[in-house]
Amino acid sequence: MSAAAPPPCLSAAGAELSRLRVAVVPNARRTGADGLHDGALRVRLNAPPVDGKANETLVAWLADELGLPKRAVRLMHGQSGRRKQLELDAAPEAVAAWLERVLAG
Repeated sequence: MSAAAPPPCLSAAGAELSRLRVAVVPNARRTGADGLHDGALRVRLNAPPVDGKANETLVAWLADELGLPKRAVRLMHGQSGRRKQLELDAAPEAVAAWLERVLAG
């Protein structure tokens, strides 16, 4: 594991709890991470920003990427905005390792 500081989009909220700041881009061709933007992980979503579809897509994608059940990914702030904060039932080290892989690719 890398000894580098975690990306600015990630913070620890406990030993097995992480907070992730995300900037979403709805109506994309595909869902996926697209680097860092202004202290947040930019995520393109293949979903429209209506009726909570983008939020549902974001939660499902993150849960799948991290190997977590959907209930382990909670949208804490930004239900109707493009800037969001999510709480993850995952160790910050595990999320940091995932981020490192995603941002390197």
